[in-house]
Amino acid sequence: MKLPTQHLIILLLLSFSLNAQDYSISGLVIDQNSCEPLYGAKVSLVNAEVNAYSNQQGIFKFSKLNPGDYQLKVSYLGYTNSIVEVEAKRNSETPIELKLEPKSYQLKDVNLNANGSLINTSISLFDMTVQPVKSSQDILRIVPGLFIAQHAGGGKAEQIFLRGFDIDHGTDIALSLDGTPINMVSHAHGQGYSDLHFIIPETVEKVEFNKGPYYTEQGNFNTAGYASFQTKKNLESNLIKIEGGQFGRLRTLGMFNLLDPKKQNKSKLYLASEFVRSDGYFESPQNFKRFNSFLKFQQILGSNQLLETTLSAFNSSWNASGQIPIRAVESGMITRFGAIDDTEGGETQRFAFNSKLTTQIDYKSSLSNQIFINKSNFKLLSNFTFFLENPVLGDQITQSENRITYGSNNSYTRSNSISGLDGKLKAGINLRRDVVNDSRLFRSSNEFGELNDISRGDIEETNLQFYVQEDIKLSQRLRFLAGLRYDYFLFDYSDKLNNSNTFEGEAQLSPKFQLSYDLNENLNLYTKYGLGYHSNDSRLITGNNRNNRLAQAQGFDIGTYWRPNEKVLINMAVWNLDLEDELVYVGDEGIVESSGATRRMGLDFSMRYQLLEYLSGTIDANYAFARSKNSPKGENYIPLAPSFSSLGKLSFFKNNFTASIQYRYIADRAANENNSLRAEGYILNDLNLKYDLGKVSFGISIENLWNTEWKEAQFETTSRLQNETKAVTEIHYTPGTPFQGLASISVKF
Repeated sequence: MKLPTQHLIILLLLSFSLNAQDYSISGLVIDQNSCEPLYGAKVSLVNAEVNAYSNQQGIFKFSKLNPGDYQLKVSYLGYTNSIVEVEAKRNSETPIELKLEPKSYQLKDVNLNANGSLINTSISLFDMTVQPVKSSQDILRIVPGLFIAQHAGGGKAEQIFLRGFDIDHGTDIALSLDGTPINMVSHAHGQGYSDLHFIIPETVEKVEFNKGPYYTEQGNFNTAGYASFQTKKNLESNLIKIEGGQFGRLRTLGMFNLLDPKKQNKSKLYLASEFVRSDGYFESPQNFKRFNSFLKFQQILGSNQLLETTLSAFNSSWNASGQIPIRAVESGMITRFGAIDDTEGGETQRFAFNSKLTTQIDYKSSLSNQIFINKSNFKLLSNFTFFLENPVLGDQITQSENRITYGSNNSYTRSNSISGLDGKLKAGINLRRDVVNDSRLFRSSNEFGELNDISRGDIEETNLQFYVQEDIKLSQRLRFLAGLRYDYFLFDYSDKLNNSNTFEGEAQLSPKFQLSYDLNENLNLYTKYGLGYHSNDSRLITGNNRNNRLAQAQGFDIGTYWRPNEKVLINMAVWNLDLEDELVYVGDEGIVESSGATRRMGLDFSMRYQLLEYLSGTIDANYAFARSKNSPKGENYIPLAPSFSSLGKLSFFKNNFTASIQYRYIADRAANENNSLRAEGYILNDLNLKYDLGKVSFGISIENLWNTEWKEAQFETTSRLQNETKAVTEIHYTPGTPFQGLASISVKF
């Protein structure tokens, strides 16, 4: 295959940008079929026991070498290893091109001597190979230890649990797609609201994730962790897929290369679109509908620039049966799939533009400039308390908003040397601005429409971000990363009910440190310390809440990546996370609640076991102890904080057949501060089968294989039914899906 012109030019530049007295070896690592650069490939000088890693342009370099011959070994997850003989000469960097051939991912290919983000990205690639992502829920489940729950129809963002947090819909995990933020600040339904349903699962190429607040590039909401999703640069082939199953479930998907990716041109373009509908398993049909469309364009500009641009559109609408009280089911008033008020539901739209320009300035440095703009609309109807407030019309509420989010991400990366030690400097400046028009919470009735406003106003929130970090290689085995992040917020809220306006600013300085030691190529030890934060709602900046606009988190991790043999990979960490007094705007009630200072500590365990080349197993187990610091013992439980959870799967993939069975388990947990009410745990099994017949694939998926009765989302709620004379406080819940089968057929061309 002929090497593209831009790659030849890069190699020529490498040949001339050199120190006359330096013996060095440099080159480019690319995919043999697509000629795409491979980021994070491990390049080793075998006879010198020295390693390097390719950058985002696929470039690597060894400098300050002795003259002579070297054996170069290149490995990358999902590719066949390559070994070549090279010679380091004075006055020549001996540029080489290394083409790697794709193959099925093997656990032994995960490189434990890379940084933690690259290790986890490799793990996610392995997981996605043995268990492909097939739904928006699966996208989140890629993060080990992350649990989700749905409780208001198929269109509402999932409730997220991670590291002892009930994150709600995203308050304590930073989520992004291709560098653009997903979390919505000061959202009508709750802080950090993150709806990932606009992501078409088949377009996701890889996921970078990590836990804790230790990552300089990650800002708002990065307390329990972060997950960054990246879409494919191009499609291997066109695809048409149809899925259908119980409860009126239908999904159609089309993915098309609009430009031939096999041609050695400078442009690539593809389109992906999906339509989903479902009646759901409730007695009242959900009438759920979702339409997604995603367009991605890639253009090589000149010899050293890459432009990536995406456009996407998303629309969703649904009905919901809501959360039901235990007493209504136990009395026989309704079944577990019935409803007290089946008039809940919602609709949401999202339109997005994203463009990123990457410039390779010279061999050692690169520049990234990105702009994005998202326009979204949201409307949600709920009824949590039934007839507590209004015994005649009921307590239905409506939350709505119209939002535009726009901003820019800009970063500079340079390989450098500090006192003779190799390092990598990264600095960035980002801007994000959210303009929310007519953010409302009002009481409503299906019969009489809007009743009265509880809160209503316009929000403008601006976040200016600066960060700098240095990753220093203190020795061949010891690496130290130090970073500093500065965030400045401007909160502007115009209260339409009180005819008032508040405008406030707040700053946050967040140092981050990571120390990593490679005991050998199969054992990495690390420790991390850092400060993070999540912002609180702009509607909190008035009155006594002025000093609580940003909730600071302080975290500490000690952990290891360990490969006892080439078939087993283990990640373990003990951790602690303190969160200062946190004021949260409860969008369902229009009130402010303080959770006080909290402490969470725990143990994460994750194991991948590739028993055979075609058989692998995964186990993730997570323990967390979560308590309020300032409350008396026995009254200091954090409601719905998960204490123990575990996920695991066994996957078989040989020839044209793939099969997997998996479980997910979450233990009972406190539903209120004194643990007098408990949210019930559950264990479920899912089954997936797939058979490839040439370019045609057939699949079967079964969720809740044993038809277990379980409660998905659970809350302590005070409510009153229409036939009751006084309120009752107990668990309200959304019933989990029963046995649900889905069949699919897809064709590649």
